[in-house]
Parts: sequence; C-alpha cells; structure tokens
Amino acid sequence: MNLVTAHDYAWVRTSPLFRHMMESGYTLTLIRGRSPQEVLRAMRAEPRGTGEGTTGLIEAEDAHRAEVDDDYWDDSHVAGAFKVPGEDGDRTVVLGFDGGLGLPCAESLSEGGRVVAHSSNGGKPIHLFHWFEDGELRTTFEWPSARGGSSPDELVPLLREVGFPLTPEGEHDDGAPVVDGKAAVLALAERLTGVRVTESLLQSATYELGLVPEQPAEEWTGVVIDITDAHGERLYREWTYEEMAAASDRARAKANAPVLNAHNEPPAKARSEQETDA
Repeated sequence: MNLVTAHDYAWVRTSPLFRHMMESGYTLTLIRGRSPQEVLRAMRAEPRGTGEGTTGLIEAEDAHRAEVDDDYWDDSHVAGAFKVPGEDGDRTVVLGFDGGLGLPCAESLSEGGRVVAHSSNGGKPIHLFHWFEDGELRTTFEWPSARGGSSPDELVPLLREVGFPLTPEGEHDDGAPVVDGKAAVLALAERLTGVRVTESLLQSATYELGLVPEQPAEEWTGVVIDITDAHGERLYREWTYEEMAAASDRARAKANAPVLNAHNEPPAKARSEQETDA
C-alpha cells in the first residue's frame, strides 16, 4: 500500500529545479495508457527531437523564446514527454514550462485511462490540481477545501492522508498542522498514479520534445469569482454574459442620458452676464 505523504516530498523546497519550475510557471502531467508520441500529437505539438534531461528541455524552451523574441503574450512553449512504469501500467510524464496553462487535451487523453496534473502560474499564488478519469474531470482545486469536478469529495480521505488540513467532511481544519501544499499535491499525484516524481527522475529522463502552439481563445459565456481565504471562507459569484451585457447597456444609457437642471438656474454664461450688468 502506498502511504506517501507531503513529508516525502519535502525536497521540493531545496531543489533548484523545482525553484525554476515555480518561477517559470509549469505544468506536470501524468497520463496512463498513452505513449509520449501519442500525447504530443494530441497536443498538436511540432516535433523538436529529443532533449537530455531537464537541461535539454530548458535549453529547447530558451531557444524557442529567443525565436519569438521573448514575446510575453506568446503562449506557445516546448513540452517534454517520457515514459515511466506505474503500478498498473506505464505512464507518460509531460513537463512544460508553460506558465501553468495546463494540458488542454487532458480530458480526451483520459478516455479509457487516467490523467493527473498539477501546475503553477509562475510566481503568482495560483497552484492548480486536476484529476481526470475516463474522459471526465473528477476533482479539481486550487485550495483543497474548495473543490470542483464531478466527484469533488471522492479524494477527501486521500487529501487528509497526504497531509492537507481538512476535516473528515472536507472542510478546512484550523487545528491541523500546517503543510507544504505543493509537497502534498505531489504526494497526492503519486497516490493516484503510483509514480514517485523525484528531482533525479526529471533531470535524467530523455524527453521527446514538441513545440506546443498557442491555444485559440475560447468564446466566453460568463465570469466567475471564486475566492477562498486562508481560513476556508469562500466568496463565490457568477455572472453570465447576458447579465454583464445588460449591466453594460444600463451603465451606457445612464452615461448618455441628458443632465437635468433641477433648480432651473440659468446657464453659466447667462449668470455671468447678469452679474456683469449688476
């Protein structure tokens, strides 16, 4: 039985590689039942050969950034994929310094299998976790006490076991010990995949490299504000596109409405003339 906890991933806070991942923004994905080549094709990645270890991956990414003149708005990036054995079959590990964009084809890649991913957006406090099973997003969260997906509570026992401060009901537990959230996420990923991610594993792998193009912008249908503070208090509000359009129309109509003079005073010019005559 796999009893890994956040303690087993304490190395992340002293790892130069992990520090680079956090500063650059990354997505690390583990996929069951798909080869590295299959995954890169699903990502529509242009083959870029192979890279030896994370050094080769970082060099390929740096070369690509130079090609696009380090355009901040260009979301294309180089991803690296390699195969590792898991508890119930091989897994493909995909690492990309993508600013935490995630794997857009994760849902389809999980059909008939499982995809587990975690990410950070590079220096900003957004760290996400996703678990897909057989084409369905089962559990996702930024804060473990505010979960989404089709079965958001299914992982609560595992979340507690790896060290997240949760009550048995899945609420934030103020009395639980403080835990390194990123270490706990890595432990959770191992519980779900059987793959122990280590600095050595990532540094020594031979990566199949692919240039992942920018993803087309999706037509948005609404805006959601979902904020949970450190005490587990949640603010959730959703506005549809129609509601926001109606509010914008009201504000525009109000701004364009004529201004009424409630005191029936003469215009400023007339007042000035009257004062001069006096």
